[in-house]
Amino acid sequence: MKQLLNRLFEHQYLTADEAAAVLINIGRGQYNEQQLAAFISVFLMRSITIDELAGFQHALLELAAPVNLSAFDPIDIVGTGGDDKNTFNISTLSCLVMAGAGYKVCKHGNYGATSVSGSSNVMEQHGVVFTTDVDKLKRSLDACNLAYLHAPLFNPAMKTVAPVRKALGVRTFFNLLGPLVNPARPKKQCLGVYNLKMARLYEYTYQQTGVDFAIIHSLDGYDELSLTGDMKIVRNNGEVVVKPAGLGFDPVDPAALYGGTSVQEAAALFDRVLENRCTEEQKNVVLANTAIAIQVADPDKSFEAAVQVARESLESGSALANFRRFVELNQG
Repeated sequence: MKQLLNRLFEHQYLTADEAAAVLINIGRGQYNEQQLAAFISVFLMRSITIDELAGFQHALLELAAPVNLSAFDPIDIVGTGGDDKNTFNISTLSCLVMAGAGYKVCKHGNYGATSVSGSSNVMEQHGVVFTTDVDKLKRSLDACNLAYLHAPLFNPAMKTVAPVRKALGVRTFFNLLGPLVNPARPKKQCLGVYNLKMARLYEYTYQQTGVDFAIIHSLDGYDELSLTGDMKIVRNNGEVVVKPAGLGFDPVDPAALYGGTSVQEAAALFDRVLENRCTEEQKNVVLANTAIAIQVADPDKSFEAAVQVARESLESGSALANFRRFVELNQG
């Protein structure tokens, strides 16, 4: 690690093989926390390269516990995090609304590193017990269209770096890797990113791996369709910049997206959305993000029709009832 750090401090870059090797060593616990913090900090000061990202991704997928859910052809809806906005759990709620509408979803998530409440925090708050049992995950997909994969359980490297990430409290390249290392390797993904450079990096990566995707970014910095201003949507067949009105929604006040100061507050807001007791702005943001994901799974559906499907799932109580079934099935 000392030799590696000296090279990186001299502004050198890693090959894909070197990047893979160091991530495998991290997963095996070969470095102490100080070394990990120094290594992670390099990528706070400069951008990660395509080769480095590919090497890290390859290593994490090789280390991950195998999960074959391909028969379900699920989608994952995920944000990179690291946008420093501390929004409520928009992508997780979009997963639940989509599952309530009958689509198969395999959510890969973690505890919050740069926000108060990550998807795993809010799941755990509702009594969900995480598992690597593939049969249980399949039963969950069968019964309620949703499987939840808690990243540290499936990947030892994620678990090893979790204390360092939490202590640093800033975005790291692990924020970038999370969406790329879902151990189920879904062929459909809706991904929110916090800047345009990341959108380009993911677009290139997805094109190499044959994933059907939508990459979304709000130009004021959110890693989701925030409806707070102009937004970019990048898909397999092109890209577009849209305003909230172009998606059929009124602009949203950023304050409406705030996720609270504790996991308990975040979970309470999460429940209000699922119970259709949230503000119109909060609901609209969830509907917009769900609709984009529905279009990835069902590309012939117009955005307006996808919004209507999402609205029906949420407002009819289907998403809530489905989530309650999911919690009951995943309590251990």
